[in-house]
Amino acid sequence: MRYVTNRKLAQGFGSARSGTQEHWQTVVSAVALVGLVPFFVYFFGSALGGSHADTISTFSRPFPAMVALLTFWVGLHHFKRGVTVAIEDYTRGLFCKTLLIATTCITYTAMATGIYAVIRIAM
Repeated sequence: MRYVTNRKLAQGFGSARSGTQEHWQTVVSAVALVGLVPFFVYFFGSALGGSHADTISTFSRPFPAMVALLTFWVGLHHFKRGVTVAIEDYTRGLFCKTLLIATTCITYTAMATGIYAVIRIAM
């Protein structure tokens, strides 16, 4: 029976050299979301029950529009980082690459759609 230690399995792979930077970027985006999400929930919640004109007038003001834009941008970047880590940890090979490309495309499409919608309302 052969016994292989965890060190022997990992030896030779080296570090990815980007783990610390990615972790700190995720932490910074999480802290930014802690400040942005309450404002976004307040503005979105106040506009939720109103008419179309009330919603347009709420997001036509600069501060609610900027909060919505920043929340979309930071939130979807944070989402992309988290999903990327999960995909890299639990999949391999071509399936991993395909999922990463699909996740990136879906994230940036959702980000562009949300930002375009808020800019269109704000103008």
